[in-house]
Amino acid sequence: MTFDNEVIDKVWNKARNIDGTDPNKWKQDACSTPMKKDDYGNRDSQYGWEIDHKVPNGNDDLSNLQPLQWENNSSKGDGDLKCKCNKD
Repeated sequence: MTFDNEVIDKVWNKARNIDGTDPNKWKQDACSTPMKKDDYGNRDSQYGWEIDHKVPNGNDDLSNLQPLQWENNSSKGDGDLKCKCNKD
């Protein structure tokens, strides 16, 4: 799925801030896993992240989208969120 920069920024802004970090660069997903904004779509980075559909096969409305670190997104698949990778 391809999203434009406006949607990517809006989904990024839904992530939780990490105390003591720049929220324009670092945030955490629903599993408290750190994500780096510049690593969007990068599965070679432990901080890479993707846009997940909360309801699988649902629509692309912003309310149905969430940012997840890529390993957490991959383990979720079309099921429930199971935090594979979380904060150390």
